[in-house]
Amino acid sequence: MSEGSDTAGGVDASDAGLVEASTLAGVPDEFQRLWTPHRMAYIQAGPGPLKHDCPFCAAPEMSDEDGLIVHRGRSAYVLLNLFPYNSGHLLVCPYRHVPLYDEATPEETEEIASLTQVGMRVLRATSGCHGFNIGMNQGEVAGAGVAAHLHQHIVPRWATDANFFPIIAKTKALPQLLGDVRRTLAETWPSA
Repeated sequence: MSEGSDTAGGVDASDAGLVEASTLAGVPDEFQRLWTPHRMAYIQAGPGPLKHDCPFCAAPEMSDEDGLIVHRGRSAYVLLNLFPYNSGHLLVCPYRHVPLYDEATPEETEEIASLTQVGMRVLRATSGCHGFNIGMNQGEVAGAGVAAHLHQHIVPRWATDANFFPIIAKTKALPQLLGDVRRTLAETWPSA
């Protein structure tokens, strides 16, 4: 290589800007990449909501976009799961910091149930899902990731969403960015 020449992937940049295709980003090679650009916002934010004592108490203090909130009700609200099983994975949470379903007030349980139904309708309208997994994990031993704050999962499901990728590779591909999903669901959510 001559002094002062600049190379890109072994190709001399002085050759009228010609670059071999195999050196370009996004061109298939022997490595498999799972791109998750939405995660960079949380990496760059530093401590933020992930370091908060309770992310479900922190989310309502943020803007809807930053907290991934789709809808705010009277005693409960709906947000996207930061670590979704599928695109559109919603959580319905009371504002009040309460760990167990039997400790929620009748008003909270009524609104959680109502918001769950609306969430299902909105997901069906926006994503054409074929079914849902709905449930609550009560306590750490039952698998609750945030055991101290009650939350109900609404996971949209499609006939083709389960394949070898999560089973063999222990990897879940999510086709939409969280911000895009939040915006679509919030715009489709019916007005009170």
